[in-house]
Amino acid sequence: MSDGNQERYRAPALDKGLDILELLAEQLQGLTRGEIVKAMGRGPSEIYRMLERLVAREYVSRSAEGDRYALSLKMFAVAHRHPPMSRFVSRALPAMESFTQAAEQSCHLGVYDRGNVTIVAQVNSPGNWGLATRLGARVSLVDTGSGHVLLAFQSDETRAQMLAQHQAVEGEVPMSARKLKAMLRAVGERGHWQGDSQQAFGVTDISMPVLGPHGEALAVLTCPYLRRIDRHVGPDLRQTGDLLQRAARELSIA
Repeated sequence: MSDGNQERYRAPALDKGLDILELLAEQLQGLTRGEIVKAMGRGPSEIYRMLERLVAREYVSRSAEGDRYALSLKMFAVAHRHPPMSRFVSRALPAMESFTQAAEQSCHLGVYDRGNVTIVAQVNSPGNWGLATRLGARVSLVDTGSGHVLLAFQSDETRAQMLAQHQAVEGEVPMSARKLKAMLRAVGERGHWQGDSQQAFGVTDISMPVLGPHGEALAVLTCPYLRRIDRHVGPDLRQTGDLLQRAARELSIA
């Protein structure tokens, strides 16, 4: 578009809002209103009005003390409904299918969405039986391996926002803040989650983070591992974990 057309179609209020969003996107700890005014070189009153609208529309969050502003996770959630998520899933499916063939187990891919985890891809076990999670299902952020991994690999501020938006899903097992904090610390140290499912007996959940360029979890790859007790010899729990880790690393962005 030419400079003349750019001037003709200017929308000052929209530009101002986008400028605030782009500024806050670079600040992990957020900014005070005064810092935003100084960085943008605009009047305090116009910045105040725009900030209030962005907070009301939930694109920006205000700290509990009321003096700092940061990006909320709404833009992150909106992006999940955009074609890039479809491209991400298309890229993930071959790696997931390779895993299921090698491990003889099913797996699913989850992303954070509005306070919980949404399953955006599912590949069934190649055998006669397996455990599958319905595509599009919403599972808990706080009592699943998927949720623990998504929370563990975030900044403190992002994690707090995610937990603030969480609403309990049906059947969710309550967990104290102290226990959850210890759990997430352990997951971060191990680099993954592995443990008994909180939803079904006899299932061991293995969850691996799909990491972004700054080490944050963009998604989580989970295998609900079922141990066979007949004469068939398939990959054991350790081997399955190694295969899942390989698939997650393949999808991660270095």
